[in-house]
Amino acid sequence: MTTVKSATAAPVRRKPGPPSASAEPVRSRRPDRDRVHGLMMSAPALGGLIAFVGVPFVYAVVLSFHNVRLGSPRPPRFFGIEHYQRIFTDPDISGPFLRALLNNLTFAVAVVPLQTGLALGLAILLNRKLKAIGVFRSLFFLPVVFPMALVAVIWRLILSRSGDGLLNSALNAVSLGNWGAFDWLGDGLTAMASIIVLSVWQGVGFQMVILLAGLQQIPGELYEAAQLDRASRWQQFRHVTVPGIRGTLVFVAMLTSVLSFRVFDQVYVLVRGGGLNEDATRTVMYQAVTTAFDQNNIGQASAITVVFFLIVVALTLIQRRVVRPGNEDRS
Repeated sequence: MTTVKSATAAPVRRKPGPPSASAEPVRSRRPDRDRVHGLMMSAPALGGLIAFVGVPFVYAVVLSFHNVRLGSPRPPRFFGIEHYQRIFTDPDISGPFLRALLNNLTFAVAVVPLQTGLALGLAILLNRKLKAIGVFRSLFFLPVVFPMALVAVIWRLILSRSGDGLLNSALNAVSLGNWGAFDWLGDGLTAMASIIVLSVWQGVGFQMVILLAGLQQIPGELYEAAQLDRASRWQQFRHVTVPGIRGTLVFVAMLTSVLSFRVFDQVYVLVRGGGLNEDATRTVMYQAVTTAFDQNNIGQASAITVVFFLIVVALTLIQRRVVRPGNEDRS
């Protein structure tokens, strides 16, 4: 009797042979193609960065070693490191520079935690599924759209010492006429505070959008698990929200630090408008611009910007090492 073989017999297994010759070039070609695509996509940004940041900075370094003055018929002559020595030895230059640097540090120390904390609070508040939530997000982001010069002009009207100043008028109405005209921008104690409040109000929406994007990347299952474990709101924020956006928080803090050191527009507009305490709000960028265009000393202004650039880079590297996300895991 003949035995009929089943149609479902197991297929014959073949020993895996060496990979085909055509598979290896495809794998090696893909990283090269991705690298070319990446370079093509980043070329416009890199070109703009080199053209509008790199080349001017290199030119500023060259000018800092020459005695260059606006409107002078004499050609620039090589000055060596004389401009850099004057920044640290000449009292007429070192005094205002150190004062401006201290004002920059004060501004950064106040703005970075205040603006980052406020942006995080707004992002958590607006990370809700409510009707017309997009309208509220747009309203909080709206000040970022306005140029800083326009914002400074509006706040100059708000903080004006005259009787038509909006803040003084409001306080006078609330106090039933007992509030006098206070010079918010002329007093040394409130001038820098006014600049800080102005800057935080104008820039907090930008950091809010970045943190809001980070919050939306946290899986909802983590909050559900925390609720099942009967975690409170604070415990959810501490153990779920903060670890989930730690990298975004570090990025926002570093970005806010860099932007706070380049404060210039609001100070310049308020100083030119009159009434601002210049010594209390002088920044390094403001001193560099006034040195270049008021004193016509381009070489000295270039040296100030180069020294300030090196200081900001050093502080940024220190901050990055201190607050990078990996430090908490190793501690």
